[in-house]
Amino acid sequence: MHETIVIGGGSIAHAHVHAVNAHGDRARVAAVVDVDADRARAFADEMGVPHATTDLAAALAGLDGAKPSLAHICTPPGTHVPLATQCLEAGVPVLVEKPPALSLAELDELLAVSERTGVDVAVVFQHRFGHAGLRVADALGEGRPLGRPLVAVCDTLWFRGDSYWDAPWRGSWEVEGGGPTMGHGIHQMDLLLALLGPWEEVTAMAARRARPTKTEDVSAAVVRFADGTIATVMNSLLSPRETSFIRIDAEAATVEVEHLYGYTDQNWRLTAAPGREDAAAWWAEGLDAEAPGSGHGVQVGAILDALDAGTTLPVSLREARDTLDLVAAIYASAFTGRPVRRGEITEGNPSYTSMAGPGTPWA
Repeated sequence: MHETIVIGGGSIAHAHVHAVNAHGDRARVAAVVDVDADRARAFADEMGVPHATTDLAAALAGLDGAKPSLAHICTPPGTHVPLATQCLEAGVPVLVEKPPALSLAELDELLAVSERTGVDVAVVFQHRFGHAGLRVADALGEGRPLGRPLVAVCDTLWFRGDSYWDAPWRGSWEVEGGGPTMGHGIHQMDLLLALLGPWEEVTAMAARRARPTKTEDVSAAVVRFADGTIATVMNSLLSPRETSFIRIDAEAATVEVEHLYGYTDQNWRLTAAPGREDAAAWWAEGLDAEAPGSGHGVQVGAILDALDAGTTLPVSLREARDTLDLVAAIYASAFTGRPVRRGEITEGNPSYTSMAGPGTPWA
């Protein structure tokens, strides 16, 4: 039985406890840690967690005498790297909420600690693990059922009213790390990368149109992938009809998924190209109403499998870096007015240490 701990007793922590409970024959949450003792106790009572504490070091040592197998970091983004570092130094693997770090520089610091200690960090990118998403990823490419991808659309169009920014950590580059590009659309963009592979170049715009934030509340980008696929990416917190949407036009078919916070097979559809009945047949044969959709539970299951097998935890910090690099490039392109290539943002570039890079036009 894997003992895990949850760090942070806010709203997203509930999803982590439910995800572990879905694998109750293999794991349990043994403790919740929060800087607010009353919040920790209230969370533990609500979720049936045995221990509540403000002492992370004690929880990492094991309040029941057994060191935890995994620490779930569910705190505001600005705390992710120091908390993950403390866990790694104690020898406890980490599952950290998105974004894993406020900048590429911070992520590289954490990556160095992980490599030095030999302890893994996984990032919550749960949309990679849904049944239909895995099928589509496997089917895209020359000689595969869907053929080569050619054109793509990736939209995260959500709505957050002004009160959303009442939380003191929201709306700043220093604590939240960015707006919808960093904190919301990152999930869909990560799924897009899982489907299409590495990106190559981005040209973008960002704006603060309506919300009380120092960051953007909308961004738009055109991304060229290494295989030549051209994709548009839109991230918004201004959109009353909310949707999370990906469309990929490939040689044999168009595949689309529309959902909000998680998908099942029923959220996907395929439109075969003329004369490509084989693609439609392949899609219909694999549909499974009972198959797992995307969500924290499926990723936690994959992490438990990796812990049992002694393999790298999914999604690894190094994999997640490519997604964070795309986020940084969107901001950098938006704030410099020029295209940015993958891997271009390195030490010495202002966008390496802050997603705000050289500064926003509205600062």
